[in-house]
Amino acid sequence: MNTGEVILEVKNLTKIYSSKKGEVKALSDISFAVHKGETIGIVGESGCGKTTLGRSIVRGIDSTSGQVLIHTEDGVIDFLKATREQLKKYRRDIQMIFQDPYASLDPRMTVFDIISEPLRYNGNLSKREIEQAVNTIAEQVGLNKSFLRRYPHAFSGGQRQRIGIARSLILQPKVIVCDEAVSALDVSIQAQIINLLEDLQAELGLTYLFISHALSVVRHISDRVLVMYLGRAVELAPTEQLFANPLHPYTQALLSAAPYPDPDVKIQRIMLEGEVPNPANPPSGCHFHPRCRYKSERCEKEYPPFAACGDGRFVACWNCDACRQAKPD
Repeated sequence: MNTGEVILEVKNLTKIYSSKKGEVKALSDISFAVHKGETIGIVGESGCGKTTLGRSIVRGIDSTSGQVLIHTEDGVIDFLKATREQLKKYRRDIQMIFQDPYASLDPRMTVFDIISEPLRYNGNLSKREIEQAVNTIAEQVGLNKSFLRRYPHAFSGGQRQRIGIARSLILQPKVIVCDEAVSALDVSIQAQIINLLEDLQAELGLTYLFISHALSVVRHISDRVLVMYLGRAVELAPTEQLFANPLHPYTQALLSAAPYPDPDVKIQRIMLEGEVPNPANPPSGCHFHPRCRYKSERCEKEYPPFAACGDGRFVACWNCDACRQAKPD
């Protein structure tokens, strides 16, 4: 478990969308801390709130309530309540790599303009200093300097993602949210980008929140894994502990569905009954109980706390001793 300096804290983060048919809780009371230099993988079914969580942290969308606390040299800053001056100063600390490496790049701008744009808006550098910074970051991500005057349509998916990575790094951030950063790429290119992200992390001391459906990739790159279900965090644990001994029934089912590369190892698939509930009308109690093989009467009435259960693990399940013993809020 990483016990280093805390660089980011998410506390009770909630996002509610309102419509004529009612309210949808895309996120509900998400809380966790991120340590400097680590990678936290964020996994779960489509629609569980992974991308909403990432975009809420970087203020790509406005949260309904909660806190995103950045630990800076000036103290702890609530990024969600930052003033305009604070936002300009600290936005550079949290950047994002988007899923689609083409849609996230302006087709009317050259690669140089795309990468340098954050510097032009967030710094007081001369043209020469900006050019030096862009050349340096292009070299770090494996882009030839001759590419900088071209436009995004001239590049492959992997090269475009390198451009997106360069843009996210140009302001020297502390935390990068990777939203399905390799899912749109071929498998061989995925490996190149993953290796690049790991090399950059080691070289620059970066911290990643890595959102992905690919459990094998998450296992490879992550120090800890946060599992989400219907807008809530249901389990957080060091990666190898989570994969070796998942505690939450949903995590157990999710991991059993992942293909295993050794044909001699037989994995017992856990089949979940029913469909993912409607987030506009979630079940009472634990939202997972209609699909859970261990459900009890308490599961149907009360939502379990996200409780610490030793060795840096957290779980929200009434079958876990930590939750049963947790004091109500």
